Amino acid sequence: MSKAFRLTASTGIHKGDREYQQDRVALFAHPRYNGCVLGIVADGMGGRSGGRKASDQVMLTAQQLFERFSPEVDDAATMLKHIVTEAHIVIRLTAISSEQEPHSTLAAFLITPRGECHWVHAGDSRIYHVQNGALIHRTSDHSYVQTLVDRGEISEAEANTHPHANILVGCLGTENDPPATPHAIPVLRPGDVILACSDGVWHYFAPTELASVVNSLTPREATEFLIDKARSRARGGGDNLSLVIVKIEALEEQKKVPTLTQLAGSAH
Repeated sequence: MSKAFRLTASTGIHKGDREYQQDRVALFAHPRYNGCVLGIVADGMGGRSGGRKASDQVMLTAQQLFERFSPEVDDAATMLKHIVTEAHIVIRLTAISSEQEPHSTLAAFLITPRGECHWVHAGDSRIYHVQNGALIHRTSDHSYVQTLVDRGEISEAEANTHPHANILVGCLGTENDPPATPHAIPVLRPGDVILACSDGVWHYFAPTELASVVNSLTPREATEFLIDKARSRARGGGDNLSLVIVKIEALEEQKKVPTLTQLAGSAH
């Protein structure tokens, strides 16, 4: 990435039409390394307290490991994998001690001061990489319907309305080890946008629509638009919603120091 860049960002969360909030979302700026940020979404499952405990543990584990992370000496992909495995272990211990069934998805991306972006996900919370309005890549859900799509048995559109669309084949807190699918972007450039969101958001948008929104609006505007539009399209039956957006922008020639502008997202 060029040295003359900035990151503008926004997070957003909404209860939707659920009785309680089990999603968690955060964007952490590294305490020692300017331009190093971690965005993360966790969609908890397991009842009022169980799901929230699981997503809380994801956030706590992520923050602790990220604060100890050094982009100069540590491997970013390894650190993200450790977030998945350590959060999974803690959630499993919570289930044993509380006799609950806490589970959580995870979608996390790490941007380093060198302009690399690494991500990892487990479950059906997604990460999208958009470049100048075009969708470059997105995560593939660890879900039953995604396996049907991959086998060519149903389309992406049919997956959204499938009666088993909410069945996951992998997440944090189950008896099996969680999936931890990685991805890397060697160099981010101005015009790139990274979006992480729970299924309460992406369920109501085509990938091309999401790409257009995050490209044409500021992160704060896009956050508010996507939450409002998803709420409208849910017609009273919407899930919890959470998302984090980071956009790479060029700075004017006189500005040479990378900065992080973190804007407060729409939280209703």
